[in-house]
Amino acid sequence: MAAIPVIVKIRAAAEPLYKRSLLIWEKALGPEHPKVATSLENYAKLLRKTERHAEAEELEARGKAIRARHAEKNP
Repeated sequence: MAAIPVIVKIRAAAEPLYKRSLLIWEKALGPEHPKVATSLENYAKLLRKTERHAEAEELEARGKAIRARHAEKNP
């Protein structure tokens, strides 16, 4: 049980890195690129692990929409 506070701190420290990564991908490749979708999905996983399910769902939905649009353009 002593490891739980450490895990919480690591996840809290990771969140700004996920946000920064997402911003970098969006700026470099555009907001509709599949790598942006991957970044959104990874960030959503972190949010789910921190019990922030509503925020995670929004990111997952955005990532899914990007992938769907990309699949339509590139069958």
